[in-house]
Amino acid sequence: MDWMFTAILVAAGLIAVSILTSALAFRFGAPLLLVFLCVGLIAGEDGLGLVFNHSEFAYFMGSAALAVILFDSGFGTRVQTLKRAAAPAFVLATVGVLLTTVLVGLAARVLFDLGWLQAFLMGAIISSTDAAAVFFLLRAGGVRIYKRVRSILEVESGSNDPMAIFLTILFIELILSGGEADLVKSFVQGFGLQMGLGLAGGVIGGYAIVELLNRLHLEEALSPILVMACALCIFAVTGYAGGSGFLAVYVAGIVAGNRAMRGASALRRYQQGMTWLAQIVMFLVLGLFVTPSEILPVLLPAIALGLFLIVMGRPLAVWLCLLPFGLGRRVVAFNAWVGLRGAVSILLGILPAVMGVENADLYLNVSFVMVVTSLLVQGWTIKPAARWLNLVVPALSGPLERIELELPGNPRHEFLVYRVLEHSPLLQGKELPKWAEPSLVVRKGRSLRYDQLDHLQDGDYVYVFVQPDYVPLLDRLFSSTLMPDPDDQTYFGQFVVSPESTLGDLLGAYQLPPVPAYAEDETIASFLRKELGGVPVVGDRVSIGPVDLVVRRVYQGSEITEAGLAFRAIDGPDSGKPVWGPAWLRRVHDWLSQTRNARDS
Repeated sequence: MDWMFTAILVAAGLIAVSILTSALAFRFGAPLLLVFLCVGLIAGEDGLGLVFNHSEFAYFMGSAALAVILFDSGFGTRVQTLKRAAAPAFVLATVGVLLTTVLVGLAARVLFDLGWLQAFLMGAIISSTDAAAVFFLLRAGGVRIYKRVRSILEVESGSNDPMAIFLTILFIELILSGGEADLVKSFVQGFGLQMGLGLAGGVIGGYAIVELLNRLHLEEALSPILVMACALCIFAVTGYAGGSGFLAVYVAGIVAGNRAMRGASALRRYQQGMTWLAQIVMFLVLGLFVTPSEILPVLLPAIALGLFLIVMGRPLAVWLCLLPFGLGRRVVAFNAWVGLRGAVSILLGILPAVMGVENADLYLNVSFVMVVTSLLVQGWTIKPAARWLNLVVPALSGPLERIELELPGNPRHEFLVYRVLEHSPLLQGKELPKWAEPSLVVRKGRSLRYDQLDHLQDGDYVYVFVQPDYVPLLDRLFSSTLMPDPDDQTYFGQFVVSPESTLGDLLGAYQLPPVPAYAEDETIASFLRKELGGVPVVGDRVSIGPVDLVVRRVYQGSEITEAGLAFRAIDGPDSGKPVWGPAWLRRVHDWLSQTRNARDS
């Protein structure tokens, strides 16, 4: 019986040590994956002496952990993110992975004197990027990059693993068959089957999870467990049917995460812990499985192959994939550089041993060295690269606390806490827009209603309930020492509209549902005053479908002299491009131009 206590002590102890040492990674911005791998290596055969060489069990643990990570990655991917980046990201996740496989395979054939199939297998194993490593470094380094760039990285990293796994299994099967199978035929048939079943299984499974959770009335603590169990069932059933279980579980996460679901906020908090545990377990297992002393014979050529991937393979593949999309050189360069390899590559390095490929240790050892090379070279240079390419969003202090709320009727609101800064414009008599008025103000330990106060003071804690779309606007208002400038398009809207224009003309230009007949001829100024129900304040907003009307200027405290039109747009280098596309923008621009010309004439 003593073995049971020993096993529990070792497993729990390694997880605890990994979590404690991760504090160093947060402090110094080190790649977190490297920390977990090092803990596993230190505890392994060449370190403290723990022997772990069961390839099937290592691959099983890694696959289950990866399924959990991919479901959470999909669950956290917003529809807006997909709209911003779907096309370039999915091209990178498919064609980009294939190009990387070919380019790295060519280099591997030269460096290791391998056959064509063995060389391409090496390229497939190392062809996918690691989302966890990329975004941990962005968070730990305090770098906020433009949403469009971040969206491409996020969607690509979350969706390229299925393609890499498919290619790895394809080349292994070709090697085991002696190369007699038709490569092109096997690729087309296998790709269509795995990706098609994976996509179908993910969509059906995602909808099933939402319907199941919304129809059942479970104990709150049981709902997240049911969702995760269903996600693993989707992974297993799709894989058993011959599809890509990894693609299925990622798509199921996207579908479920973008639909109204009971207990979604509690589920997100639960999944954060589960995803961290899955990453730690996967990295520890892979670290234990690798034996550093066996790496020495291939160390130098493996480093050379890793550097080729960083300097030539990944940049060339990214450039070819993004060329049709007309993205700026800075965006392409950053996507090319931020291609960190991670646990998936090491996990795929185990697969040749699981399936009985000759000289299987070579693939594991080379992939491990390439992952470490990528983390050391790219991992510590993401922040300088983002700054050098001028892709960093100016930092805002943001809310002290941000909580997603589950309220009766399912209204989408968040609860935020801000601290009033010493030089905030809010201390200079500036009024808050109605949508930003606090529900509670805490001053020196006392809870006060906002309408009881003459003005805010330095150090006040402000508690606000707000729709998620308005959180960036609150950041500009509370986190800055200057009031938003009239040219700030995010705060005041991308277009200026005449307050004397009619509401019917405005909604007609956007092809929105028509307003009631009694409001068609009402002016924008009149409509805003009625909706706001009082004296308008600069920055007040009224939502109409996917757009907001914004009060830009007020004369003598009540007359609206200028209004703005705000819609969700891509920030950064492409800030003028709305997510609905150029044709939509042209219609709006033409209507606004006609309105201004008529007013000026």
